[in-house]
Amino acid sequence: MKQDQQKRAKATQCHEVTIHYKRPLFDNQKRISSSETAVAILREFIGNHSLDYKEFFWVLLLSNANQVLGISTIGVGSTRAVGVNIREILQLALLSNATGVVVAHNHTGGTLTPSDADKECTRKIKGALGLVDINLLDHLILTTEGYYSFSDDQEL
Repeated sequence: MKQDQQKRAKATQCHEVTIHYKRPLFDNQKRISSSETAVAILREFIGNHSLDYKEFFWVLLLSNANQVLGISTIGVGSTRAVGVNIREILQLALLSNATGVVVAHNHTGGTLTPSDADKECTRKIKGALGLVDINLLDHLILTTEGYYSFSDDQEL
C-alpha cells in the first residue's frame, strides 16, 4: 500500500516554473511616437545590412508608454519571402511584459505595396496578440528608399 502511495505521489509531482523579468531603465529607453520613429529605430538596429538581397522580419516590443523594451529578428528568408513564427512573437511579447508590438519586414524588390500574404500575416498576428490583450500598433514594410505603414494607411 505504501509503495502505491509513493508511486502516485511521484506521478503527480509538478515542478515549479519561475520567470525572472527585470525591465530596462525607463530613462534609457527610446519611445515610438509615430511610424517615422519606429522606422528610424529599426534602421538603427538593422545597421548597414542591405534590405535588397534577403527578406527579414522584426518585432519591436513596447511598454504601455510605447517605450522600446526590445527588438528581435523573427525570421530571415530568401529574396522573395520570409517565414513568420507568430508563436515566437507572442512568446517574446509575454516574456518582456509588452503591451504593444510593432512588426516589420522588408521587400527586396523595392515595392512598398503590401501583398495579400502581408495582409493575411498582419491579420493573424493581430488576432493572436489580441487574445492576450497585446496591441499590434503597426506593421511596417521597409525598402532602401522608403517605408509603408499599415497603421498610417488605416489597414490595422
